[in-house]
Amino acid sequence: AKVVEVVKGGLVVDVGLRGFVPASQIQLGYVEDLNQFLGQTLRLRLIEFDSSKRKVVLSQKIILEEEQAIKRQQLLETLKEGEVVSGTVKRMTDFGVFVDIGGMDGLLHISDMAYTRLKHPSELLAIGDEVEVQVLRLDHQTGKLALGLKQLKESPWGQAAVNYPVGAIIQGKVVRIATFGAFVALGEGMDGLVHISQLSDQRVNKVEDVLKVGDTVTAKVIQCKTEEKRISLSIREAIADSARANDTQALAGQAEIQPVTIGDALGKAFHLENQAE
Repeated sequence: AKVVEVVKGGLVVDVGLRGFVPASQIQLGYVEDLNQFLGQTLRLRLIEFDSSKRKVVLSQKIILEEEQAIKRQQLLETLKEGEVVSGTVKRMTDFGVFVDIGGMDGLLHISDMAYTRLKHPSELLAIGDEVEVQVLRLDHQTGKLALGLKQLKESPWGQAAVNYPVGAIIQGKVVRIATFGAFVALGEGMDGLVHISQLSDQRVNKVEDVLKVGDTVTAKVIQCKTEEKRISLSIREAIADSARANDTQALAGQAEIQPVTIGDALGKAFHLENQAE
């Protein structure tokens, strides 16, 4: 039926007599502007009819819900974990976004969006964005679908042993403080831990006494366990290495100075005395 009028709370359509489509029955989501439907032809299901009052109430939403249920069932029967699918970001929350993959919404949790730490999904995505995601988990009974975005990219931990070998000296910013140490940002989604015992050669009671978030530090990689996604750092050892290097350089500089013997000094003095005479 064609929409012939926009009234308070819904639409009026012509079905041989005036039919009413409540705003809540137009489409699946909330309708903000009813005027956009004026002149459009809608597919409608009769949900209420009173001939004595010439009352006709119709719904397009019911038809859309039925079609969505069919698509959802088809997807549940064909989707497989590990499969890569395309979708559209439809809704955003603090903990992630919901992606429509063609009749079915799946949750892309913020922890599965990127290897870097995100404070909010809006740092990476916006409503309406087209994305490729991987099916991580699919519950056929409940219809719950978990999606992943970062899984389509190579994990930075794959090259951690090469990029951060034991003994390497790195520089990074402190991104988090804990009672047992400080976490230093190394690369995309990677933090290294400087344990409180590795902060200084002096006893440290509180990490905050030595470091604060945002400080740039120089540290030495003392352990790299890629399987456990853990890199241990030491500021104490980096300082000690630097001190040893300075000492070695100073000794090398002294070795370049020609030593003067007592004989040389006496000979020079005797030579000067003879010249004076």
